[in-house]
Amino acid sequence: MAHEQVNFDDLLVEYRSIWNNRILLTEEIGSKEILIEAIKRELLDENSHPRVRKSRYEKYYSAIKRVMNSSISAEMKLRLIKIHVEILEELS
Repeated sequence: MAHEQVNFDDLLVEYRSIWNNRILLTEEIGSKEILIEAIKRELLDENSHPRVRKSRYEKYYSAIKRVMNSSISAEMKLRLIKIHVEILEELS
């Protein structure tokens, strides 16, 4: 995403629309940091009890499926998927 202009405020709004029950704290950090942290927590399954956590690859599949099945624009879907891929690679 280095050469692209990404509006993380808009992307965060779309992310929140997909995961409407997800609590995302906005304490003096930017939209980009909030979104990246939320996706990391999602891929690491930190929102689940430790005994029922799934692998990051299972969580990635679920997240991408949820993004693809959402009603957000195709451009936003691609941007969210790209961020998921980058974070998954970083975690691996």
